[in-house]
Amino acid sequence: MADKVLINLATGLEDPERVTVAFLVAGAALDRGREVAMFLTKEAVRLAVPGHAVAVACEGCPPLERIFEQFTQNGGELIACPFCVNARRIDPDDFVPNARVGGATPMFDWLGDEGGQVFSY
Repeated sequence: MADKVLINLATGLEDPERVTVAFLVAGAALDRGREVAMFLTKEAVRLAVPGHAVAVACEGCPPLERIFEQFTQNGGELIACPFCVNARRIDPDDFVPNARVGGATPMFDWLGDEGGQVFSY
């Protein structure tokens, strides 16, 4: 069984349901003792900025702010695409504490030789 779960999130708050589902899957993996990283690309890199992960995706959906905080508290990591960050002129020094800039190589380094489960949203 893979101990690591990588979630590729290429969608930001333009599709809050997709973002919510990604964080719910991440939270379930963390609850099962897995290490979880979310690779943020495109508009999703904005989620690494404090105060940005705020939305209610649908009636009955949990607030994104709450599941984002749970993800952080339970050890989830955010890896933000450097090209996407630069294109949006986001300063990585302003990221939430569990976020860092990293491209494909750091993502694969995080996965390690054993690999892990990968989900894409």
